[in-house]
Amino acid sequence: NAGTEADVYISVYGERGDTGSRQLLRSQKSKKFLKGQTDIFAVEAVHLGCLYKIVIGHNGLGSGNGWFLDKVVIKDPVTDLDYTFLCHRWLDQGQDDGNISRELPVTDDSTFPGRQELEVKREKTWAAEKWKFQKGITLQFYNKLTHGFICLYPDSRVDALGDKKNKYGKVFSMWVYA
Repeated sequence: NAGTEADVYISVYGERGDTGSRQLLRSQKSKKFLKGQTDIFAVEAVHLGCLYKIVIGHNGLGSGNGWFLDKVVIKDPVTDLDYTFLCHRWLDQGQDDGNISRELPVTDDSTFPGRQELEVKREKTWAAEKWKFQKGITLQFYNKLTHGFICLYPDSRVDALGDKKNKYGKVFSMWVYA
C-alpha cells in the first residue's frame, strides 16, 4: 500500500522563480505511482536556473491515497544536470506526521561542493578500519574512568565492567618528538 491513486502535484523552485503547482499527469508507465516503480514525467517550464527545492504532494482523494515517496530526480535539459530531492517518507494523513505534501531541499553535489573529497576520505578510512568488523574479532576500548577495558566480543557479548586484569588489555604509551 505504498502507491497512490490520488492526483500528485509538484512545484519546482529555482534561482529564477518557480513552476507553480503542476499535476503529474502522463507517466511513461501505464499505471502511475505504484510501489517500487519509477515514474517519468515531462514538465514544461521556463528555465529556472539552479534548483533548490520542490514541494510535492497529492490531493488525498481515492482509495488508498497514502503514498510512500522515496525520492524525486529532476533532469535539467539545458544544463544536463540532475537534481535529487530525497524524501523517504509517507505522504499520508494516517501515517508518519499526517502530511500529504512535503517540501524537499535539493541534495545533489551542488549543495555539497566537497562531497567527492569527503567520499574519498570515507572510503580510505573504511579501508583502514574495516578489519575491526570482521568475524571473530574482539574489540577493546580502554575506559579512563574505571582504568579497565571494555570488550565487545564476536558473539555480541559486552564486558563493560572494565576488568583491569584482562589478558588482552594493554596500554601503550607513545612519545612524539618533533
